[in-house]
Amino acid sequence: MGTFKTLEIKESVFENNNIQADLLRDELKEEKVFLLNLMSSPGSGKTTTLVRTIETLKDEMNIGIMEADIDSDVDAHTIAQTGTRVIQLHTGGMCHLDADMTRQGLNGLNTDNLDLAILENVGNLVCPAEFDTGAAKNAMILSVPEGDDKPLKYPLMFSIVDVLLINKIDAIDFFDFDLDAVKQRARKLNPNITIIPISAKTGEGIAEWTDWLRKQAKAWNQT
Repeated sequence: MGTFKTLEIKESVFENNNIQADLLRDELKEEKVFLLNLMSSPGSGKTTTLVRTIETLKDEMNIGIMEADIDSDVDAHTIAQTGTRVIQLHTGGMCHLDADMTRQGLNGLNTDNLDLAILENVGNLVCPAEFDTGAAKNAMILSVPEGDDKPLKYPLMFSIVDVLLINKIDAIDFFDFDLDAVKQRARKLNPNITIIPISAKTGEGIAEWTDWLRKQAKAWNQT
């Protein structure tokens, strides 16, 4: 039998990405740009939440948005209507962004004079959780129609985020969704997680969410 070499490529890829992510974070720290990585399933309301966020913070922060999708530019058009700086990122079929791809996006966006940059990651709860983008903080949205069992099915995602937005809370009466159970399951995986119920449609909880984001960005830019 012939001999062959086994390459542990998964570990190698993650290790290199982590190095690049740390370098990017250091650069953004020097530039005083706060980068938020926003993740969720498709249809959870990421773009609508971003529009609400921009409307609340645009008069006090210079904001830039990176819209990542496998294809299409629908979300970028939506964000552009707010007057906010935005760039569309096409991943060429990849289901996530890594640190190098995020850097390319930031270069295309142009971070000059930005206080807050938000990456709307590709919509799924698996791949994006595995790759450090170089963001200062990670956020995710779980929408009520998705069900309260998602922390059990996708534990890594809930383990690595700093804040969980539970969206479409205005529709909770129409779904078998146990809000207390989600909170308990998420905090078991991540005791330090901040959980904020919101409705991007009605505006419920948006003030609490943007206050959290404002404080995080201020702390990042001052230290």
